[in-house]
Amino acid sequence: MSIVKFTEDHEWLRVDGDIVTVGITDYAQNALGDIVFVQLPDVDTHFDAGDEAAVIESVKAAGELKMPLAGTVVEVNPVLTEAPATVNEDPLGTGWFIRIRLDDPAALDGLLDQAAYDKLTT
Repeated sequence: MSIVKFTEDHEWLRVDGDIVTVGITDYAQNALGDIVFVQLPDVDTHFDAGDEAAVIESVKAAGELKMPLAGTVVEVNPVLTEAPATVNEDPLGTGWFIRIRLDDPAALDGLLDQAAYDKLTT
């Protein structure tokens, strides 16, 4: 069973063993509107927490996916290059952005669980 955590910047993280899948929440994609472009990082790129890991452009605004925790990109979602609206259609599923290997898995303890994130967004 995977564990899902959230950030105050509206990213979600699904933890599966030592790999973490990262995307934006339904709340974030709703705020952005129709997403028309996503620029993903290269595999093997290392980011520190808070670094801009991906660029997101929508009909309303430009934004970014901030790296929630320090780690190295092990996979990117190739679907988003050709079909960025996948993020709007399924933000917590097929609309994921990157998969990372965390520098420090214990850092996940500092993130929000579902109940805390729900409080933040209501």
